[in-house]
Amino acid sequence: WFGDITYIITAEGNLYLSVFIDLYTRKIVGYSLKSHMRTSLVIDTINMAITNEKPEPGLIIHTDQGTQYLSHDFLTLAKNNNFITSNSNKGNPYDNALVESFFKTFKREVLPKRYYKTKSEAKLEVLNYVEVYYNKKRCHSSLGYMTPNEFDLQNS
Repeated sequence: WFGDITYIITAEGNLYLSVFIDLYTRKIVGYSLKSHMRTSLVIDTINMAITNEKPEPGLIIHTDQGTQYLSHDFLTLAKNNNFITSNSNKGNPYDNALVESFFKTFKREVLPKRYYKTKSEAKLEVLNYVEVYYNKKRCHSSLGYMTPNEFDLQNS
């Protein structure tokens, strides 16, 4: 899984979106949206992913070197689940290209369309994009023009 954080600007202040994406299926396996970037943001994201996917021991979790991913709590959670952590080199977004590409697509497809007056409005848009559109309806050329859910179902 690959993980990272981006921000969404609203009139009420920033929101921070954390995601974990499966490299093979391109599926968003976990996400969290909060008004802060503390470690609990990524802990909630990985916990959602674990609950949704029930991964085997040995899963590789790749992130940048953000303090959230290097925190004692995150590393302990990974160790307790027998996951292997991997981090990008400092200042090299190409090491985490899968998530960077997702965020670029997300911002191109969602954010230019709307100016969010409230955090609630932005949260609803993110929820719709992730839960209704991205995993279930958005086709990927790298998946033979299937959606992440279709590809996952076909290959499970």
